[in-house]
Amino acid sequence: MTMPSEDKTGLAPGDEIELVAGEVAHGGWCVARLDGSGPVVFVRYTLPGERIRARVTEVTSRFARAEAVQILVPAPGRVEPPCPYAHPGGCGGCDWQHASLPTQRALKADVVAQQLRRIASIDWPVTVEALPGDRPGDPDPGLGWRTRVTFAVRPDGVAGLRGHRSHQVAEIDDCLIAHPRIRDLGVTRRRWPRARSVEAVTGTGGPDRAVIVTGGRPPAAQKDLPAESVLGQVRGHTTVYRGRPYLSERAAGRSWRVSAPGFWQVHPAVADTLAAAVLDALRPQPGDTALDLYCGAGLFTGVLAAAVGPDGAVAGVEADRAAVRDARRNLRDTPWATVYQGDVAEVLARHQPDLPPARLTVLDPPRTGVSRDVIDYLARPSAGAGERRIAYVSCDPATLARDIGLLLPHGWRLDALRAFDAFPMTHHVECLATLVSE
Repeated sequence: MTMPSEDKTGLAPGDEIELVAGEVAHGGWCVARLDGSGPVVFVRYTLPGERIRARVTEVTSRFARAEAVQILVPAPGRVEPPCPYAHPGGCGGCDWQHASLPTQRALKADVVAQQLRRIASIDWPVTVEALPGDRPGDPDPGLGWRTRVTFAVRPDGVAGLRGHRSHQVAEIDDCLIAHPRIRDLGVTRRRWPRARSVEAVTGTGGPDRAVIVTGGRPPAAQKDLPAESVLGQVRGHTTVYRGRPYLSERAAGRSWRVSAPGFWQVHPAVADTLAAAVLDALRPQPGDTALDLYCGAGLFTGVLAAAVGPDGAVAGVEADRAAVRDARRNLRDTPWATVYQGDVAEVLARHQPDLPPARLTVLDPPRTGVSRDVIDYLARPSAGAGERRIAYVSCDPATLARDIGLLLPHGWRLDALRAFDAFPMTHHVECLATLVSE
């Protein structure tokens, strides 16, 4: 029988303590020590170097978590949060609204470099790049970018956003990082009886919007949603209301069809930026062969197919059936691009004789990273392929560093790394690592 761990911190939830915040940590925290050398405390709503009064929210056997409730000595990068819900006990969606945008990017760069150093034993200078719309001189930089927002619904039908590490739903009037077309839908101003969540999404290639409700049914009060229609159930108890069951997205000089509940980058500038960056990383030539693993709706498969031409070959692999349907439709004009449906590792094992001996590979896995079977597949030597290149797109620096570390012993090396501020006001960051093997 496992005995409960003994609390060695001497702290309890609700305690208020004075701390000096230390270095930033992955997840939107700063690391501090009680009395300078005591137990580790991970603190939110602070910046490195600040002297703060913090309230303890959670205690484990090894460390405590806390929230800064009073800033005694502020850091130079501190600003007033633009959102009234970005505070202890409020919405948990934004980690860094109290930091200027340049400070946010510097903190994210520190985290990426920290993860590479600690997990992959690589020292690498990192700069986080601002995206169009979030640069100095742009209107409201860092706000209005999120094209997909999932609202939690309370038992009384009120839609809001959850607190940090909490099941509590904070009631809000507006979300400032949501795209204007999301905010116009007024999800939080309506009631959603019996629903578990309400997802609002807008496309970047036109005015298309969708409201996706999980659980519940469309109440009569919702008929004021413009152009609302029930489009049928998708994914069990999830129903798409309003508009069409798919959206038009714009990237790489063309339109892409994406199912309303499907995956697409949530910042309007990210898909286009990443498409160009992946081509720059892989340097495809006419006649080349490529793999796009975790290909989604086929963005990278499509741009690679255009680059290698009909004398080349590109194979995309994706587990989600709706995304595969979207990808096959999006790639109708490039028959030398093939999309396989299924778990990536299983498809690689089952269809290995049919897949091109790829010189180039795109990896764009979920936050959990690449499975060990896929790492093993990429680790195999490739006869006569010449220089092989991988473009690894990741929204989690820890799993990115882990997977790079697993590839290094097999002849791969990190050749370049770019980081993009694809999620302003939050701790998340999008990275593109280029790996090369002779």
